[in-house]
Amino acid sequence: MQTTEYRVEPAPRRGTKAKGLKTAEDRFAAALTAKLNEMAAEGWDYLRADTLPCDERSGIAGRSTTYHSVLVFARAKAEEAKAEAPAALAAPEASPPAALPAAEAEKPETSE
Repeated sequence: MQTTEYRVEPAPRRGTKAKGLKTAEDRFAAALTAKLNEMAAEGWDYLRADTLPCDERSGIAGRSTTYHSVLVFARAKAEEAKAEAPAALAAPEASPPAALPAAEAEKPETSE
């Protein structure tokens, strides 16, 4: 059975400046693309983006709720991927050698 591990990363909050990107949407899309490509290079598959609440302290005794956007990634666990590979590459079991017929020529001849 294959198990999956997950990784949650904060979504980019600002776009990146690049040549040819003039609008804020284009810059943000470039930042998001860079993050997705970076994670894919490490073997992570993109699942979804979520916005989740987080209670944070504000002031001495106050609390406020803020929302954070995160990107969720998944991949097969590394231990199992390594364990499955040698089993797949192992040579098939060899069948036991067939019994060889006794050669009569090898028997010493007796002189009478």
